[in-house]
Amino acid sequence: VQLQASGGGLVQAGGSLRLSCIDSGRWFSFDTMGWYRQAPGEQREFIASATSGGGTNYGDVAKGRFAISRDGAKNTVTLQMNNLKPEDTAVYYCNGARPLLGVNIWGRGTLVTVSS
Repeated sequence: VQLQASGGGLVQAGGSLRLSCIDSGRWFSFDTMGWYRQAPGEQREFIASATSGGGTNYGDVAKGRFAISRDGAKNTVTLQMNNLKPEDTAVYYCNGARPLLGVNIWGRGTLVTVSS
């Protein structure tokens, strides 16, 4: 059982993409699900997260352009990305965590390429 991320692809600058992450078959809900990205030669950086209770948190990279949403306590999360820029080019990873169970799971990532 693992996180399945989808929705990446090639888009022109100024365009939009919607990433989805689905986790099925797990008996518990993640406390937090989030999105991170890693560009070539760079460290992985935080984009946004959403809790099972409906709270959201955004990194500086996301503010004003990206929006995270989660379907209640279900282990699904989406990331709507608008006004994409070439510097948004990276592999985007989904994460699910439930610290009290010692759970911190990463999906395989989906590539987003923004052309100028």
